[in-house]
Amino acid sequence: MYSITSVKEIQDLNPFIVVGCGGGGEKFSNLEGVETVGFIDDDVNKQGKPFMGFTVADSLEAALAQDDSANSVAIMLPIGAEGSALKYAVQAIDHGKNVICSFRSLSVDDNLALSKFASRNNVIIKEINSRLDVVEKIMGVAPEKCTEVLPKISYVPKAKVIFVGGTSQECGKRTTTRLLGEEARKRGMNISIISTDEMGLEPPTDFNFRAGSLSVMDVPSAVLGAIKYCDETEEPEFIFIEGQSSLTEDGNPHPRGLSASILVGAHPDAVIVGHRPNHPYREPRGIENEIRAIEALEPTKVIGLSLNLLNANDLTLSDFEEKYNLPAVDMRNGGASILLDVILNYFEENKK
Repeated sequence: MYSITSVKEIQDLNPFIVVGCGGGGEKFSNLEGVETVGFIDDDVNKQGKPFMGFTVADSLEAALAQDDSANSVAIMLPIGAEGSALKYAVQAIDHGKNVICSFRSLSVDDNLALSKFASRNNVIIKEINSRLDVVEKIMGVAPEKCTEVLPKISYVPKAKVIFVGGTSQECGKRTTTRLLGEEARKRGMNISIISTDEMGLEPPTDFNFRAGSLSVMDVPSAVLGAIKYCDETEEPEFIFIEGQSSLTEDGNPHPRGLSASILVGAHPDAVIVGHRPNHPYREPRGIENEIRAIEALEPTKVIGLSLNLLNANDLTLSDFEEKYNLPAVDMRNGGASILLDVILNYFEENKK
């Protein structure tokens, strides 16, 4: 009833004042046949500056003063800006303007009073929704509503961030992260440990959450939020983050997007890659492919290997060190101390 399903529905409401001078606002204004006559943004750093050929206004009244020909207001704000979106929707309707909004900032289904207000003022309010109806048509099932809920954040940690990735599931990422943390604390270091899995319950993990329960859009925010929380409350020297799955595992591709989003949120200073040779029920493409993928996705460096030798047969640590020119350890047999030294030496040698 309130959902936009074609660009023609938007064109019929031309011209627009657009709220939000970011990616959403630009994308909306570039839709075929959409006419924009002004922009608004609450960010004082954007107000008065040029954006797509217009001067950014600080309010609806100011935008209308620049050009009063608008029939509609398009609210293209991110998740977390629901308060501002509601304010602009009410103001637009009160001025007799139609409203187009994005589910990311204001769901009409969740704010039915707005539709009643619009009806009383003889204007239209609709949203560009998540089109989960299309997903349901294709797959036969879909969530009831968009699962993206976390606000986007930016943060640069003071601590060094170490990401523990791997070539597959069940290759030793959680054990590596935990034992590295144990070794660091034995040496008196102030560190934090973040597990991104519901099974990360063992000490000395500071806290854990199941990243796979979140929208892939929310995972980087959750990881970065965890880093920020640790950095500000514990002031650690290092933050160790357990990854999930793999960027390259062949047999089970579904969690690969999750692995990528955790890595992006971690934005690590260095990476340890775990590997289980001859994995009995996973299909890793291997260490070389995983290193290439990690370093292509993030501007970081893989500095060591953590090997689960349970199914290694005759392979030794030396075999892997010679092949990949990286330190390789067995975490179950004294590897934590060696690997922590590798990490400390790396940062000592690469001081900025």
